[in-house]
Amino acid sequence: MRNETPLDTDVSAYAVRLGDDALVLAQRLAECSSRAPALEEDIALSNIALDLLGQARALLTYAGEIEGARGPGGVPRQGSRSEDDLAYLRSEREFTNCQLVEQPNGDFAVTMARQLFFSAYQLALYRRLVASADATLAGVAAKGVKEVAYHVDHAGGWVVRLGDGTDESHRRVAAAVEQLWPFTHELFEADELTGRLAGAGVGVDSSELAIAWKEHVGGVLSEATLKCPPFGETAGWRPAGGRRGVHTEHLGFLLAEMQHLHRSHPGAKW
Repeated sequence: MRNETPLDTDVSAYAVRLGDDALVLAQRLAECSSRAPALEEDIALSNIALDLLGQARALLTYAGEIEGARGPGGVPRQGSRSEDDLAYLRSEREFTNCQLVEQPNGDFAVTMARQLFFSAYQLALYRRLVASADATLAGVAAKGVKEVAYHVDHAGGWVVRLGDGTDESHRRVAAAVEQLWPFTHELFEADELTGRLAGAGVGVDSSELAIAWKEHVGGVLSEATLKCPPFGETAGWRPAGGRRGVHTEHLGFLLAEMQHLHRSHPGAKW
């Protein structure tokens, strides 16, 4: 039996946020199945998607367990949801993933640039989160660090190959970086939730991850002979709002496909 604590609501919201990032990107990568440029890459992207799906399941399950925690006197809290409820029965505005992960795959260069940008952020986050005072979040992060380290290397290797390859591959990956870069700024926006959790030793202040992220990503882009766009206050358009449920038009289409079967056959057993 889990006893309710004042931080429960914040921890649940944080677990959902991290889980949504992983779930949405897993769905995007699953769309690449049988569509990658080579068989080995098809398998690699599918495995990365499965890694992210596993992280999402652990985080969303934990969020549901917190919702169902029993308070004083053993009275169940109302509104408990399972991992399936959280994945398949929430609307677009209830998802709190960053807007970067919902961006369409586009060509292979877009897929790899998006993966590099997000995985480098996620690795920096998990490396800090392993010290969380929350044992479950720390455990998810400890397992995730090993998986995401491979994601970063894999995506970075492809960005270098494309950037330092042919004129056509260079053009495409340069366009992908330019297209996706504005969405990276949202990854490092601190808010009241992360502020409270960081102060309690549970979560991570996202703004503190920006330096390590930019150093790593900038190094990869330099090796790929690509220009690193302006970051921070010197940057131009910086879309945001995903953490508040404000998304691009792409998420609605993704959720319609992902949730269709579950909503069409509620309660079905397989």
